[in-house]
Amino acid sequence: MHRPHPHARWCAAALITLLAACSDAPADGPESAAAEDTTQADAGGLLDVPPPADAAQPSDAQPLADAASTVDAADQPVDADAAQPADAAAEGDTADDTADDTAALDDTAALDDTAALDDTADDTAEPADTAPPPPPLKGPPYPIVLAHGFFGTDNWAGLGFATYFYQVRDHLLAEGEPHVFTPAVDPFNDSITRGQQLAAAVAAIRQETGFAKVNLIGHSQGGLDSRYVAHEHPDWVASVTTVSTPHGGSPVADIALMVVPSDLLQDLLDSLVQLLGGPIWDAVGNETSLAASIKALSPAAAEVFNKAFPDAPGVAYYSIAGRSDHHLGLLACGPDGDAPAFIDDWKWTTDAIDASLSITEIILDGGLFNPYPNDGLVRVEDAKWGTFLGCIPADHLDQIGHLFGDKPGLFNGWSHKAFYAELASWLHAQGY
Repeated sequence: MHRPHPHARWCAAALITLLAACSDAPADGPESAAAEDTTQADAGGLLDVPPPADAAQPSDAQPLADAASTVDAADQPVDADAAQPADAAAEGDTADDTADDTAALDDTAALDDTAALDDTADDTAEPADTAPPPPPLKGPPYPIVLAHGFFGTDNWAGLGFATYFYQVRDHLLAEGEPHVFTPAVDPFNDSITRGQQLAAAVAAIRQETGFAKVNLIGHSQGGLDSRYVAHEHPDWVASVTTVSTPHGGSPVADIALMVVPSDLLQDLLDSLVQLLGGPIWDAVGNETSLAASIKALSPAAAEVFNKAFPDAPGVAYYSIAGRSDHHLGLLACGPDGDAPAFIDDWKWTTDAIDASLSITEIILDGGLFNPYPNDGLVRVEDAKWGTFLGCIPADHLDQIGHLFGDKPGLFNGWSHKAFYAELASWLHAQGY
């Protein structure tokens, strides 16, 4: 008997099922149920036949399978280990972003620090090519600095014309001396204190003029002040010239301090009051000490000062003494070598002592035959220091033009203004 093809049987079963689904009878009526039973009975043999193994699934099965796969995947529990790579990747991205931000901040801070260092370097370092080197200090001829002595000032009692070196500065300027200075220091004090004040003035003069050095000309105690400056600052000073400076001290100071008993003590003190009591000094301060100044001029103090402040190498030292009371000086006034013309021209001229110095001159001259020529306050032998240039016919006050331009005396044509002008010219001629 011929058997139907397996595919034909499967197709017949499928057709019967399709026809039953498409029937017009109501789904729940008896007739439909009977028909359904009949249909199932008629097709029983066919439906029991399984489809061949290689038969294709209905076309609707593929979408259902895909949906089932999707649902199954959603219903499956999430494996933490399986999810970790994705999370780790996300965290890695975040960490990388954070690291990048940190690196950016570090780079910004580094740049800021570098800029700050550069700014600091710019503030502290001077560009080598923008600051010109200071000009070299000027050489000779050097400025003239006049250093006043005991009880001195640059401006007595506020009177512009009443200077210690009376009209000397104006005269030197008129004679063509371009740089002349008359700094004021304490009128009554020791020579170290006064010397420090003079040094400050010299420093200012050098700064103002641009000269490397100055020529110091000191009268009386001003010579000791000048020696102090030269010793402490030898590179500031070309020469020191002292005029009637008590390098060996003065017996007048001993008497004033009552170290040496004398019958003339009262007269001496009266003379000192006459010299010191009249003028008003503008440089007097709280440290001013008449006793200190007098002690500094005593022979004992002079010895100590000379040991403490010897001559400085490289500085020229000259000294000049005064003689009065018609004393020629002779051997005592003999210079070291040839005397300059502005001194030698006056060697035969004598001077009458000023009345205010007559008592002290008698004390200093040694009595009979006047063995110790002096100027009324300082002996010639005590005024010598360095190269001694000789004596001038003038007492201690005539040497600076006082009182207030008073002439040296009858038959004495010596001029203090001409003396300082010629001294300055002579120093320049020596290379200073």
